[in-house]
Amino acid sequence: MAAINKAYCRSFQAVFNIGARFLYWRKPIPVSGAGSVKKIPELLRREKVKKVMVVTGPTVGKKLAPQILAELDGAGIAYTLFAEVEANPSVNTVNCVRDLYREQACEGFIAIGGGSPMDAAKAAAACVVRPGVEVGRMAGLLKVNKKLPPFIAVPTTAGTGSETTIAAVITDGETHHKYALMDLHLVPKYAVLDPEMTRGLPPKITSTTGMDALTHAVEAYVCWTYNTKESIRLAEEAVCGIFRFLERAYRDGGDMEARTEMLIAAYKAGFAFTRAGVGNVHAIAHTLGGLYNTPHGLANAVILPIVLEDYGAAVYEKLAHLAELTGVRTAGTDEEKAKAFIAEIRAMNRRMEIPTGFDFIKEEDIPQMVTWALAEANPVYPVPVVYDRQRCEKVIRRIIAEA
Repeated sequence: MAAINKAYCRSFQAVFNIGARFLYWRKPIPVSGAGSVKKIPELLRREKVKKVMVVTGPTVGKKLAPQILAELDGAGIAYTLFAEVEANPSVNTVNCVRDLYREQACEGFIAIGGGSPMDAAKAAAACVVRPGVEVGRMAGLLKVNKKLPPFIAVPTTAGTGSETTIAAVITDGETHHKYALMDLHLVPKYAVLDPEMTRGLPPKITSTTGMDALTHAVEAYVCWTYNTKESIRLAEEAVCGIFRFLERAYRDGGDMEARTEMLIAAYKAGFAFTRAGVGNVHAIAHTLGGLYNTPHGLANAVILPIVLEDYGAAVYEKLAHLAELTGVRTAGTDEEKAKAFIAEIRAMNRRMEIPTGFDFIKEEDIPQMVTWALAEANPVYPVPVVYDRQRCEKVIRRIIAEA
């Protein structure tokens, strides 16, 4: 049965890889540099948006969004603010944003924050252009199929890459199932990369969102297929940038060179995994977000080295190259260099006080976690190793054992 499942997954991925070469993999238009949020009114006028829906979370809504709202006020652009997006945004939140957008006759979106506000706004925008279609029915690949209203993404963390991706990850509040909408129309029109929006970001959020970006880049890099020369290059550049600048940003919230470089690395990693895909790390991490509300970056940071170790020889050659590029280890066998690279990921986690495992996973939840993770990963994700139930459960039990 496992052999049949693997053959099916690889066949699906091979066919999808051919089809993907004919799709338009649009990037957002980047607007970057300190103070670049001041250009948002100009972007809205360019898109002929007279009233915009601003979507963010409670903390960013109080601390950072007012800067952008002041720019809108000064430019005479009307807006409606929704500042209640929670971590791991729910279907209910998406529906609230959608309804408010319609009631207030808005004409576009500004999403400010980490991945949660951007994902909620993307999903709400999809619901706006697909009236009568519930968000859950658009889960999976290429089910939006309509152009979104003008969409500006303003990341306030350097990690999720949602400002450049085709994905919006949403949680069903009743079942706690976390799933992704993946459609080329979900790529924002503009990505405003203003490092001032990340100045003073707390160390814990800096570390976990940065490791989220690293997971995106590494999973994209080691994928079985889908990669292009561009996605490989961007993944390599993102990994090198994160290894160089993440801990600097973690230690000093005012290091604006590190903040700028981390925004760029997260952007590159976002496009890399948009084009090349993610893998079993994300599939398992999403189950933790749905069941236990675990922050996505934290889940990825903990799971990444465990899954890479489990992959073994299937990723040695590629991880060895990353070890060479980052200067972790330049001599020895591929296996030795790959293991040194994974060891450095663990060391980075340790230096930034990220745990090695999770002890809150309940025994009775493991079968459901396995079911959800396999349903997400197979057959779409081009994972180096196709998991069956037994292997997926083994990895989850390692996550518990290493806590």
